Amino acid sequence: MIQRLTSLFALWTVLGTGWAWFVPDHFLWVVDGRFRPFGQPLVSVLLGVIMLGMGLTLSFDDFRRIARIPKCVAAGVALQFTVMPLAGIGIAAGFALETGLAVGLILVSCCPGGTASNVVAYLARANLALSVTMTMASTLVAVVATPVLTGWLAGKYVEIDQWNLFVNMVSIVLVPVVAGVMLNRYFPKATARIATVSPLASVLVVVLIVGGIIAASKPLIETHFGVLLLAVLLLHVFGFGLGYLMTRILGFGPIERRTISIEVGMQNSGLGSSLASTQGFAAQFATPMQAALAPVPSAISAVYHVVIGSFLAAIWRRQPVEPQAVPPVAARDPSPA
Repeated sequence: MIQRLTSLFALWTVLGTGWAWFVPDHFLWVVDGRFRPFGQPLVSVLLGVIMLGMGLTLSFDDFRRIARIPKCVAAGVALQFTVMPLAGIGIAAGFALETGLAVGLILVSCCPGGTASNVVAYLARANLALSVTMTMASTLVAVVATPVLTGWLAGKYVEIDQWNLFVNMVSIVLVPVVAGVMLNRYFPKATARIATVSPLASVLVVVLIVGGIIAASKPLIETHFGVLLLAVLLLHVFGFGLGYLMTRILGFGPIERRTISIEVGMQNSGLGSSLASTQGFAAQFATPMQAALAPVPSAISAVYHVVIGSFLAAIWRRQPVEPQAVPPVAARDPSPA
């Protein structure tokens, strides 16, 4: 039952976004600062919970997978941190986006793949084990890559405090993931019980984060509606499309092309939203309006990538193919975030 509900994450995201749009007051509490558990913004804590859930599903054996499929993982991670960031800066410049929107778009384009891609890979009959491995690898690489790339590409709009971004990546991403892995290693029975519900909990938390940002930013979204929706749509079209095209050029099989396309096209939008919502990140902008715009592309991205990914999964699911290029490795249930 839980797995079935989790597989409908695209529906919950769309419904949650619509709910937040029409009844903003139901979601404002997520982002308005009234709740600060452990003295931290609620959004950051919620994302940390998601990353902890991801860690709980990982074991040391998962890290050994990378040595078994280095070509696919390396290609996927390299495309993740080249195709999307270059598309992000190109679209921001091409549309002459406002500073806040431009930086927000670049930030989400520099984030790692989201673990919601694991669900899409499963539905698309792609290589689920490769998807999980790539998500894990890109998340770890992102601890350094996201601050460096964001600082480099968004530097023309605002001076990015890369160190602050790196510290946030460590506290929001790395520490919870490592904690989850260690809990799985030393308390396997307890974590196994938690892991049965953590995927659905992750979906609900992402819906809350996205809904909160949509609710808080509704007037700004209305002001920039057309260009914002088109810019974020193009970002993901480039990600899915070039991810598939480049892996075809590199000679990967159909299943691996599907998997890497999904991984490249689906960002961890919850991470982008959380990073853009931190006080340190907002303080870099010249005006409060610019700071308020920065999390918006990530929130829109969360809707787009699950809708596009689910659409592709529906098509690819009807076109079964035999796996190539990747040796068999153990798969696991997908855990979206």
